[in-house]
Amino acid sequence: MEISNDILKKVIREVLEEYGKQETVEEIPKTVSPGGVFSIDAPRVKCPPFDVGVKADVKLRDLVTLEESPNLGCGILEISNSTYPWELTGYEEFYYVVSGQLDVITETKTISGTEGQIIFIPKGASIKFSSPSKCRAVYFTFPADWANS
Repeated sequence: MEISNDILKKVIREVLEEYGKQETVEEIPKTVSPGGVFSIDAPRVKCPPFDVGVKADVKLRDLVTLEESPNLGCGILEISNSTYPWELTGYEEFYYVVSGQLDVITETKTISGTEGQIIFIPKGASIKFSSPSKCRAVYFTFPADWANS
């Protein structure tokens, strides 16, 4: 089943809008300095379900706002025993695998990352995210406003 970019963007926007109503960034465990430097207690971050348009057990949470970091986004992705298609239309990402195994499936090769490994996905890539068990990864996106790219 192919999902068009327009449908995917619409779903992402709706989920982010609904997500914004349910939980605020202030609930993320952060220590912030007056100058804007902050740390996040990532192990304590809880991720809400994230609708990827197909049946999949995916959770996602952006950790910074556009006000805090207008250029670089950061968040946590969790996948449990699932595979789903994704297209990076106007942004690129790095993933640091915290636990488990994260697979990025391209047309010709599967790139796998396990605890401590980093995966890069370039802008414009059409891939599938997958985990044969359960994984948790921190992602960094450029530009920060990936959902509207």
